Amino acid sequence: MKPMIDWLQESSLEFPPPEQALGPASEAPGLLAAGGDLAPARLEAAYRRGIFPWYGPGQPILWWSPEPRMVLQTRQFKLSRSLRKTIARFRATPGCEIRVDSALPQVLQACAEAPREGQNGTWILPEMQAAYQRWARERGAVHSVETWVDGELAGGLYGVNLGHMFFGESMFMRRTDASKIALAALVCLCRRHHIPWIDCQQNTPHLASLGAAEVPRSAFQAHLRQAIGEAGPLPAAAWRFEPALWDELGAFDAESAAASLREPPP
Repeated sequence: MKPMIDWLQESSLEFPPPEQALGPASEAPGLLAAGGDLAPARLEAAYRRGIFPWYGPGQPILWWSPEPRMVLQTRQFKLSRSLRKTIARFRATPGCEIRVDSALPQVLQACAEAPREGQNGTWILPEMQAAYQRWARERGAVHSVETWVDGELAGGLYGVNLGHMFFGESMFMRRTDASKIALAALVCLCRRHHIPWIDCQQNTPHLASLGAAEVPRSAFQAHLRQAIGEAGPLPAAAWRFEPALWDELGAFDAESAAASLREPPP
């Protein structure tokens, strides 16, 4: 009898078709395969197919392809009035800055430690953190977008870039709205470099409030093929944040910025 999911062999980078993932009536909707390893070559082979690893302590490596898929189309990012004021205040306050890739290990660790509603523990295990750091070093595919306040890491996110696609993995915050500021900065980077979709993997109310929405797996896979093609990650120069990039969100008027200075930073 054929097993419910395939067991990957370390000698091969092949994955079963994403359409074979377990359906919504199963105990693990979206589960596609198990086994293999977390080497950069396998991780890249997986992400190119819209597949990602997610597993807990004591489990084998599990590979997923959800149906439907949660996606933030960067032009649909919801910049609320309050968030616009927060970003204006952040921009105008000395000591507040966005950095990219300056503290990937710290961001990974902070994301692993961040509490998640309905979850005990973390899937960002030490071996997972090591794997994404190795992928960043060897192939330049993993990036962190970081919110800094007075020299302290206040929040941020990390994810994977291949071609004109960004796969968001996790966010954290230590100050109010610090993760939202980092996401807004990522949206600016993506708009500047013609990355129209940020993969969010699974539906959460928080992501939905920021403009993310579900799309069928078939639509996600079609977009993925077009956005990545044979391309690798964008050049390292693309992953630098300059204050002028905030203009990708639209104009910030001087009056709002001045008013924001009278409020405390995030």
